[in-house]
Amino acid sequence: MYTSHEDIGYDLEDDPKDKKTLRPHPDIDGRWAWMMVLSSFFVHILIMGSQMALGVLNVEWLEEFHQSRGLTAWVSSLSMGITLIVGPFIGLFINTCGCRRTAIIGGLLNALGWVLSAYAANVHYLFITFGVTAGFGSGMAYLPAVVMVGRYFQKRRALAQGLSTTGTGFGTFLMTVLLKYLCAEYGWRNAMFIQGAVSLNLCVCGALMRPLSPGKETKAPLGRDPQVLPAHSTDSVPSGRQLGRAEEKEGSPRPEDALGDPAARASPERTGHRKNPCALRLLKTASQLTMRVRKGFQDWYAGYFGAASLFTNRMFVAFVFWALFAYSSFVIPFIHLPEIVDLYNLSEQNDVFPLTSIIAIVHIFGKVILGVVADLPCIRVWNVFLMANFTLVLSIFILPLMHTYAGLAVICALIGFSSGYFSLMPVVTEDLVGIEHLANAYGIIICANGISALLGPPFAGWIYDITQKYDFSFYICGLLYLVGLLFLLIQPCIQIIEQSRKKNMGGTHV
Repeated sequence: MYTSHEDIGYDLEDDPKDKKTLRPHPDIDGRWAWMMVLSSFFVHILIMGSQMALGVLNVEWLEEFHQSRGLTAWVSSLSMGITLIVGPFIGLFINTCGCRRTAIIGGLLNALGWVLSAYAANVHYLFITFGVTAGFGSGMAYLPAVVMVGRYFQKRRALAQGLSTTGTGFGTFLMTVLLKYLCAEYGWRNAMFIQGAVSLNLCVCGALMRPLSPGKETKAPLGRDPQVLPAHSTDSVPSGRQLGRAEEKEGSPRPEDALGDPAARASPERTGHRKNPCALRLLKTASQLTMRVRKGFQDWYAGYFGAASLFTNRMFVAFVFWALFAYSSFVIPFIHLPEIVDLYNLSEQNDVFPLTSIIAIVHIFGKVILGVVADLPCIRVWNVFLMANFTLVLSIFILPLMHTYAGLAVICALIGFSSGYFSLMPVVTEDLVGIEHLANAYGIIICANGISALLGPPFAGWIYDITQKYDFSFYICGLLYLVGLLFLLIQPCIQIIEQSRKKNMGGTHV
């Protein structure tokens, strides 16, 4: 995502030209690689799981601040949307600071957002503290978790990425229960304060994201940024002690050695340099940091703005339009279902087993089952992807018609299962643009999903404020989703018509 040859951690093959320059690395597919999976799994629990459980806090904010549902829903939407929208820009931090530092800083920023939100006096305060601050921190911690899994795996990358992303489903179930308990026992303000402390575990996850250690036959080339590694690069990052030793070797002799050297005493200028090793090291660090930032920005700029040719691909443009409508239909039930349950007087049953937890649990199985079905040789991935999307649209349309807990539970299970198509998105994107443009294209798709998550829940809340019903919110969102699917079907229909015309013309010539 950060250069044209770097992927985001899915099971993809590299360019054959790049393979010639790669050297085997002992840590790839090794034991520590599975620690990357564990770290990424907990990042998904703490970030994506917490965001999917925000419906619990949304109810508390409505009761506390007495604002409209549309305005209040902006808090959750900002957090979800910014986490995804800033994805391409987080690449600049990763190219400059590396994945470990970016994730740790993101964990601190996310925890700070939760803690500051506990002192909110109004909804607008939450826009800044929770929506922007916590959302940006989530984006900084989330993307390195995905990238590091891809860097540590080659043979089993799909399995590793699939296992790590199941943290979203587990996290939604666990965080929903945790937030409901904390709000009931301590109030929503103390609950957010405690959740901020829990979010500090993101720093622990980031600390586990160590760069690839030096191999026996590999060395980091001189002049190259040791923190910026391609997805499958075997160049490694020296440890702090190795860096210090290298600087001592490359720099001037130690001060005590200089004092005993007659030539050094004869040269005041050289003696001055030896007496100020800290100043030299500071200048050297500043110059290296400047070069690192410049190189990181160049890689980021080339990786994204050099991908403008992607928009000449009509199917990819249609896919972007689909992404603009798709994610909101998945997010809206998580935000508004807790309040719908209250409106239908189903709180007691929902407390026993929350509907959002049903979506989360079935979503895990949906990812696995749809992935297995799509891998069958007799089935096209595109067909599985479309069928799952149509099932999700149908579920969105049916959900307002259900007024019992059992009916809502069945529809939520359908939503959770069909939304498992998210695991197929990288494969479909690759089919559309090719391997060489996959990273940049998927970054654009993530941005489109972020915009959808940002605008969808407030839109549904505004519709409720006007009509005093959530029915129209789901109907309109379902129609918009259907429009996005129609964009996907236009180009294949055109291709089928053109092929049939060519066959007919070939038949007449014969």
